[in-house]
Amino acid sequence: MLSAPHFTTRPIAYALLCIGIGVPLSAQAETADEPDELPALGAAVDRASVVGVSSGGYMATQLVVAWPERFSGVGVLAAGPWSCAQGSLSLALNQCMMTRRGEPALDELESRHNRYLALEQVGSAEDLSQLRAYLWHGEEDEVVEPVLGDLLAEQWERWLASPDQLRVARSEDAGHGWPVRLPNDASPGPEEWGDCGQGGGSYVLACDEDIAGDMMNWLYPEREIPSDGEQGGQLIAFDQSEFAVKGLADTGYVYIPEGCEAGECPVTLALHGCQMNVEAIGDTFVRYTGLNAWASDHQQIVLYPQAESSMANPQGCWDWWGFAESTWQLSPQHDTRNGTQMGALMAMLDRLQAAPESGSE
Repeated sequence: MLSAPHFTTRPIAYALLCIGIGVPLSAQAETADEPDELPALGAAVDRASVVGVSSGGYMATQLVVAWPERFSGVGVLAAGPWSCAQGSLSLALNQCMMTRRGEPALDELESRHNRYLALEQVGSAEDLSQLRAYLWHGEEDEVVEPVLGDLLAEQWERWLASPDQLRVARSEDAGHGWPVRLPNDASPGPEEWGDCGQGGGSYVLACDEDIAGDMMNWLYPEREIPSDGEQGGQLIAFDQSEFAVKGLADTGYVYIPEGCEAGECPVTLALHGCQMNVEAIGDTFVRYTGLNAWASDHQQIVLYPQAESSMANPQGCWDWWGFAESTWQLSPQHDTRNGTQMGALMAMLDRLQAAPESGSE
């Protein structure tokens, strides 16, 4: 996220982020050629989901509130209520990560949502009420206070048609990040895996918890593993510059299971947190959250868009407080259908759901 303590505990990493120097994707995913266009795969249009951690969690909620008719579910890890920052960096730091200025008022945020509804800048309350939602927070989170996760859960309770559509998970000993159960071949290096309680290097937390599997099973309760077992798949880089808006990197990544080239596989957008893009931590997030293993088993495409580090956004966060909007706007529209990053993410989803061109594989 934007936490000041990480500037002091990780000064070298922070300095590298500020000047745009990062760690490349591992050699396994590197290619001498320029990345290809994001392919049109004829993906299913009725079962898309978006999941995210930290700033990506804030962005995931923004996306489904803006376009609920395009999604069936949302998963949020280590983030607080929708539109918490209200276009203010000060509020983002002091009320949406820490609560030095008090807890965000849900009634005030609901008034903001109602105003957007009246202006048709977000999707309908009816469509929003039909989603499934999975929310997780670590009880030892020192970056986004756990009470903010509680407020997010209360917010979703107001929106959803039934409590049966919401799952709230908590981990007593986990800090800030995305808990994982390490694969057998995983290296123990501190840059790849964060300590479960403290977060550390990558914010991919070695907690021996398969949060990805738990979350995806909740979001897709009717999905079964194909009878012929694990299918395998490829993680490929694509040219993200064609979707260029402020704050996006030139290259994104997509995991495509075998068989999904033929169409009808659902898509999950997976949004990294601050300091978790490929520029900062290599392929740790795009390979090892557990999403790809679940996707391989269940025929699910996983899109890994990438935010970039810049002077305006040194930690490579998603725009959940308004930095990517015009500097002259008194009220940034980052959390509406007019948000620039929101539009780019939806354009990527549109591409994956488009029918392949005739003659293409």
